[in-house]
Amino acid sequence: MPKATIKSPKEIELIHESCRIVSEVLRLLKLMIKEGISTKELDEFTEEYIRSQGAEPAFKGYGDDKKNLFPASLCTSINDVVVHGIPGNRKLQAGEIIAIDVGVKKNNYFGDGAWTFPVGKISKEKDRLLKISEEALFIGIERAHAGSHVHDISAAIQSFVEKEGFSVVRDLVGHGVGRYLHEEPAIPNYGEAGTGMILQKGMTLAIEPMVNFGTYSVRIDGDGWTVRTADGLPSAHFEHTVLITDNKPEILTN
Repeated sequence: MPKATIKSPKEIELIHESCRIVSEVLRLLKLMIKEGISTKELDEFTEEYIRSQGAEPAFKGYGDDKKNLFPASLCTSINDVVVHGIPGNRKLQAGEIIAIDVGVKKNNYFGDGAWTFPVGKISKEKDRLLKISEEALFIGIERAHAGSHVHDISAAIQSFVEKEGFSVVRDLVGHGVGRYLHEEPAIPNYGEAGTGMILQKGMTLAIEPMVNFGTYSVRIDGDGWTVRTADGLPSAHFEHTVLITDNKPEILTN
């Protein structure tokens, strides 16, 4: 990944604009998510909306393997899919949960965000998974300020999630974002407080807990993208892009 960078006020303004589009997409999709809609319909709406804002979907065509680039604007991860679910003709069913992850590139700067939504009425267990995962995101964000260590974020998320009886995925991480979709530092959702890179004012980070109902172990489908829980139990994913300041971090995808 490219090195961590301190962003100038002008760069922060441009990143904030990409993040505004990310948050607007998530707000609009929340209204669309219901039983019977296909993930392809959500993806097509998203691409059209992003392009209407003079921006590009950051995920479409992303990847290291040129023979298997990500084919969509959204990651749509249902139930036991942790991340990187590929949109298709699959229709949502009541009682499911769906994690929507979206990246936007505008004026060569990136924003990234994700949220997990219920499809109609969901079980108490899934509802609690969503609530704890969302809370874990904000607990991690609270630790993200100038002078703290990256793994202060990690340890806070891990401690909270495991205390609640869930697990954090260890094979996938949050990351710096801004000039590139993925920059240093890597931000695991587990770790030892007081270790890792020291955060500096002007850094922009994508903090993203991925919380599993059961084991933290995952596996990848044959498509090379779709990451699932190893035990087939549900997973939730929440993500904000934040700006590091001397005090409270600023959530750019708010």
